[in-house]
Amino acid sequence: MTSHLKPQSGLELLQPYIPGTPIEDVQRQYGLRDVIKLASNENPWGPSPRAVEAIQRVLGQIHYYPDSQCHELTRALAAYLRVHPDQLIMGNGADGIITQLCMAYLDEGNEVVVSRSSFPIYDHFTHIMRARLIKTPLKDYGLDLEAMAAAINDNTRLVFVCNPNNPTGSMVTAAEVDAFMATVPGHVVVVMDEAYRELVVSDEFPETVSYVRQGRENVIILRTFSKVYGLAGIRLGYGIAMPSLLGPLNQVREAFAVNLLAQAAGIAALEDTAFLQRTVETNHTARLWLYEQFARLGLLYVQSQTNFVLVKVGPRAGQVQQELLKHGVIVRPCGGYDLCDFLRVTVGTPEQNATFVRELEGILRQMAVI
Repeated sequence: MTSHLKPQSGLELLQPYIPGTPIEDVQRQYGLRDVIKLASNENPWGPSPRAVEAIQRVLGQIHYYPDSQCHELTRALAAYLRVHPDQLIMGNGADGIITQLCMAYLDEGNEVVVSRSSFPIYDHFTHIMRARLIKTPLKDYGLDLEAMAAAINDNTRLVFVCNPNNPTGSMVTAAEVDAFMATVPGHVVVVMDEAYRELVVSDEFPETVSYVRQGRENVIILRTFSKVYGLAGIRLGYGIAMPSLLGPLNQVREAFAVNLLAQAAGIAALEDTAFLQRTVETNHTARLWLYEQFARLGLLYVQSQTNFVLVKVGPRAGQVQQELLKHGVIVRPCGGYDLCDFLRVTVGTPEQNATFVRELEGILRQMAVI
């Protein structure tokens, strides 16, 4: 039977987001039992123990709908960040808030400025709203804020600044952000996506929440519990902005965007400072070890402020990634980020990192890449 259903115009531009390969898929496909996943920037040390305990305490309440306003979590987070509760919005991951931003602020004919080789979800929801996507080039594997500022015009509505940037791991400094913000007109919403903020060890990283504390109405900061807190599986993110910016987002949000378990886990995770500190320290040490191994193998890598490292393995990077799968190691190919010669590897535990390097070296030598 021929279908007469017609999707909206513009869907042909959409490239569905492809998440990291699940462990179970690799186990089934290659008959493996031991598989390590270093593709999705999850916390290899697991979730915050306090968050797990909080989830267990509320499991008996999951027959109730959650608090749609996330009152308790909002109050806890407001105290933690030193902002007012009405300057916060909770979402089904930071992705959920990106969706709301695009729904609330984009119409057909509007423009969105993003960098090349950045988080593809920005592109995805821009196309869904039939807005025009403007991409600026990277500069030394980092965002070029001057180029992004130059791309802004009267039709621009959103600018996405991924800092640190995914997949390169590089960051723009406080001085660069201040100079950029000084040029952005008031009709443009600047989205500072700081999913990896807690993992940054540089003193030059911008304190973007200060813009909100100062009353700047066209900036929103996005953060998540998925990475450093190890809560990717329950999807919890949040945005920080002035109420005037958040109002339209609340008009388009789902009624129950944040589930009961996520709300309880988020409150507990904020209190688990020991877990946070341990994760940051172990990630930093392990990341430096990966640098040493890549240097030993003669591979170019990008210094990162995150829990992943971008490494160049050459034009056969896709084949290398597939060979790693056969050896039970999942990493991220970067062709979809316009970085076809690169792989992105999550910083794992020392044992996971050692396995990855051993298998990578063997494959590269077999392929005569090194």
